[in-house]
Amino acid sequence: MEFTWDRYYSVMRRLSSSIGQWPYQNKREKLFKMSMMTTALLVMNIPQTCKFVYCNKDLECILGTTPSYLLVLLIMMNVYTSSSSKIKTLTDRVFVDWGRLQNPEEYEIMKTYVANARWIALIYFAFCLAGCTLFVLVALIPYVLDIMSPLNKSRSIVLPYEAYYFVDERKYFFYIFLHGLVAADIVIMGLIVHDTMFIFFVEHACGIFAVAGFRFERLVHEDTCLMKTVDNELDNKYSKKIAYSVHAHRAALEFAEYLENIFSLSFGIELALMTIGMSITLFQITLQSDDIWEVTRYVIYASAQLVHLFVFCWEGQRLIDHSLQIRDKM
Repeated sequence: MEFTWDRYYSVMRRLSSSIGQWPYQNKREKLFKMSMMTTALLVMNIPQTCKFVYCNKDLECILGTTPSYLLVLLIMMNVYTSSSSKIKTLTDRVFVDWGRLQNPEEYEIMKTYVANARWIALIYFAFCLAGCTLFVLVALIPYVLDIMSPLNKSRSIVLPYEAYYFVDERKYFFYIFLHGLVAADIVIMGLIVHDTMFIFFVEHACGIFAVAGFRFERLVHEDTCLMKTVDNELDNKYSKKIAYSVHAHRAALEFAEYLENIFSLSFGIELALMTIGMSITLFQITLQSDDIWEVTRYVIYASAQLVHLFVFCWEGQRLIDHSLQIRDKM
């Protein structure tokens, strides 16, 4: 049990600890990490808000600023609406469920699912961080081209994301770029942590459903002969096995229900923001089809949002499928 936690759940612990979201984290460390996240969110959100004022009702300017602004709002919601006590309750349930496993076969089933969660989380982490960094790095391309292939006049400045800093953007470009790169990579961790926690908890629920199905399946295949006997001892043994199987199924249902109660509201808001952001992004691609660098950034943003949505839908469908597969094993 300890080996499994250290090897697989350490990914969730380290990621959530990086922004102060791990429920067992030292209070001083948690406060420091949350302060860093809050600072990064503010230094992104305030210039973005100023950009809306600077746009002065220019619709094209407003639409260009909205997608990244919505993403920051989404991350702020994920970071500050996540209840540490509820996450702790779910994590405690994970420990309890592992402690209820009865044999090596059930341990292997759970290890398979938590290993899946670990790999999905690592790939998702790498994808989101790489996508965010690439989105910001596109801002360097015009500057590099001015050096390698200069024109009669300098190419237009492309900021890491749409914002207004009240300074000469060309003169202070590298300061703005460095600020944008560091802030964006810190802020994106809020999204990554929220999503990877969901992935780990869903895979755990799927594992508990699989264990319950394994118990029912073994009960039917191995203990058929016990149903034909009237021996009280064997009858009690069979009844206990049924009770263990039902208990595992009930535990999986309770965990899934609690998981839904925690994440359903935030997912509803998230879906609405993503729909608005995606619609504006696709509209911007058609409007700025002549600006290859802006189109590139919008394509990166849209692709990342599609992957983000796919991961949630896929994990949700896996949970539904595992819940329904129980009836086929009874």
